[in-house]
Amino acid sequence: MTVIKCISPVDGSVYAERETMPLAAAQAVVARAKKAQKAWAKRPLDERIQLVLKGVARVNEMADEIVPEIAWQMGRPVRYGGEFKGFNERSNYVAEIAGSSLAPIVIEDSAKFERRIEREPHGVVFVIAPWNYPYMTAINTIAPALMAGNVVIIKHAAQTLLVGERLVRAFNEAGVPEDVFQNVFLDHDTTSALIAGNSFDFVNFTGSVEGGRSIERAAAGTFTPVGLELGGKDPGYVMEDADLDAAVDTLMDGATYNSGQCCCGIERVYVNEKLYDAFVEKSVAWVSNYKLGNPLDPETTLGPMAHKRFAATVRSQIADAVAKGAKALVDPKLFPADDGGAYVAPQVLVDVDHSMEFMTEETFGPAVGIMKVKSDEEALALMNDCKYGLTVSLWTKDSERAARIARDLETGTVFQNRADYLDPALCWTGVKETGRGGSLSVIGFHNLTRPKSYHFRKA
Repeated sequence: MTVIKCISPVDGSVYAERETMPLAAAQAVVARAKKAQKAWAKRPLDERIQLVLKGVARVNEMADEIVPEIAWQMGRPVRYGGEFKGFNERSNYVAEIAGSSLAPIVIEDSAKFERRIEREPHGVVFVIAPWNYPYMTAINTIAPALMAGNVVIIKHAAQTLLVGERLVRAFNEAGVPEDVFQNVFLDHDTTSALIAGNSFDFVNFTGSVEGGRSIERAAAGTFTPVGLELGGKDPGYVMEDADLDAAVDTLMDGATYNSGQCCCGIERVYVNEKLYDAFVEKSVAWVSNYKLGNPLDPETTLGPMAHKRFAATVRSQIADAVAKGAKALVDPKLFPADDGGAYVAPQVLVDVDHSMEFMTEETFGPAVGIMKVKSDEEALALMNDCKYGLTVSLWTKDSERAARIARDLETGTVFQNRADYLDPALCWTGVKETGRGGSLSVIGFHNLTRPKSYHFRKA
């Protein structure tokens, strides 16, 4: 048995700690979940949906506790008020489409035959949730999984240690049975042992590429379906006919909001040579307006990164790029709160290229590189020159042009004139080392269930 500690980026103190479960105790949690699943799945769909929505509402009622708790755990400023907008939007949307998404596909219903395909829940869904958007990322799977008749066991990241506990408490208080939605604190070895032991019927993991590889290794040979959302290095492309101010505002926000710790955050931008100088100038001014500081201060607009080791990666990538010829344009004197630890000043780099790790490896911090391009072909080649593929943001008034480029992009989602947004009506998915599977939309429901065919010949 070990102790998991959440080291707060606010001041480096131990904000929370929990003892991990021994394997036998974790297996008992799984056994209770399996026992509860059949009865949960037999409840009417509308009843399951309403209980989930009551759980969501109960989370909202905890806002005064949750907002500062998030700030202490992972550093997001309290002025932004938590994740309730996206949390609610996603929950409400999957509730609206649950009936149609899970409805049988009727092929024939005649005097001779009844042929249909139904969706059945997998059973026990294991959610391993990340720290960067601890509520929104978790609800992507929790809400549709429970609505579809699965039971859910959640293991949250150490950096947001209290989130799984709070989610389960809220849902249980709202009427979701205790064995239907459970929280666990597990070390890596116990997690791997449970997966390897075929404990779960579906595993959803959001986190690092290496974490995803560990999940796949543990699941090897069990035939357990696995959904993975892993690394990213999302690009933006600003064409010569783009709305310059809108592009700067959206792309710089996408690059730096939440201290750049967003799965679909913008990490590299390619700008047509005709707009390049103006785009860079406006971007540096935009980023320079942040106030870096304690996230509990309502005046703070940029908090610390979640952990000083994440900040070290950002600084290392920037230093390597500068050593190879890049220029950092944001004046560090504007950010006296940068302490060399978790508090990191935002940065814009130019004279960058793909020989630099800063432009090819995930940074996951408040820093972005901007490159000049001459054509769509050059921009397309650079955007695809990446081992990740979650989203791409295209900026042009010409939708046909955007569509032509989009067809050749190696990514999960293509945006035109927006960025860094998860539309619950669309499938959230990635390619290459960003992962596999998909959440939300009707496809998310299909990934959380299995098809079962009925072929009845009537006597």
